[in-house]
Amino acid sequence: MDLAYIPSPSSGVIYLGPIPLRGYAFCIIIGVFVAVWLGGRRWVARGGRVGTVADIAVWAVPFGLVGGRLYHVITDYELYFTDGRDWVDAFKIWEGGLGIWGAIAMGALGAWIGCRRRGIPLPAYADAVAPGIAFAQAIGRWGNWFNQELYGKRTDVPWALKIDADPGIGRVAGTYHPTFLYESLWCVGVALLVIWADRKFRLGHGRAFALYVATYTVGRFWWEALRVDTAHHVLGMRLNQWTAIAVFLAAALYFVISAKKAPGREEVVEPAAVAEAEEGEGGGEPARAESGEAETQVKAGAQAKGEAEAKSGAKADGEAKAEAKAEAGPAEPAEQSK
Repeated sequence: MDLAYIPSPSSGVIYLGPIPLRGYAFCIIIGVFVAVWLGGRRWVARGGRVGTVADIAVWAVPFGLVGGRLYHVITDYELYFTDGRDWVDAFKIWEGGLGIWGAIAMGALGAWIGCRRRGIPLPAYADAVAPGIAFAQAIGRWGNWFNQELYGKRTDVPWALKIDADPGIGRVAGTYHPTFLYESLWCVGVALLVIWADRKFRLGHGRAFALYVATYTVGRFWWEALRVDTAHHVLGMRLNQWTAIAVFLAAALYFVISAKKAPGREEVVEPAAVAEAEEGEGGGEPARAESGEAETQVKAGAQAKGEAEAKSGAKADGEAKAEAKAEAGPAEPAEQSK
């Protein structure tokens, strides 16, 4: 008898009246918002403009969702294109099935398009959003918990995940390793590691993103070995394990080469932000100069007016004295003493 375990939701859908709220889709949406929010803060801290990360995410997120779904459907085609299967199910993304490899690859393509339109280097953008992507994965994996999928081998550990039976898909009731939880916690650790390393070593030119990819794939290799869902095997290992090895080597190689060719961090990540800052600083000087000139002119005018009034007053006073003297006539000689 299992004394402790993690229960699974009885349903992956919550109805708000007539509106279905699917747990899997909800987790993905929350993850995207977290990634964009954190990425935006990091981008501004690096000298970029507010809103740039969100604008580029408009390209990256749809591309990522399509790429993630394509990778899943291609690598698990038998779930949709074999006898007894309905190919329409390949479009039901809310039922689960996103491959992170395809999501990152296609998402990077979308981000590249968005960056190119703004004249922004893709590596700098990738560095800014890397921890946010890891946090998004941590949140998104809870969608697998709602769907009771991607669990590991049977176990009786206290944190085992209880799975309900579903004969329709061949799911057997029992307690299993919660690989969704392992991945979620690992991704949180990856995000914190990247943030720490980026602050301490000032990673740039795509190295923060490469660190995220390399550390994620290490964990992915481990929990892939625990999973019991159907998967293609090559030389005794699951396909995703081989993919994790290849991606890890590529990320590590990029990190080393990038550090040698372009050490340090980019001084400018968004030229438009620098141009705005320079315009703001330059626009203030003429304004101050014009204000100073106007003040000087006012003072000079007041001084000239004062001098004119003083001269006018002196002249008037002199004329008044002359008139008074003329009216009085010549002075009488003084009386002689007898």
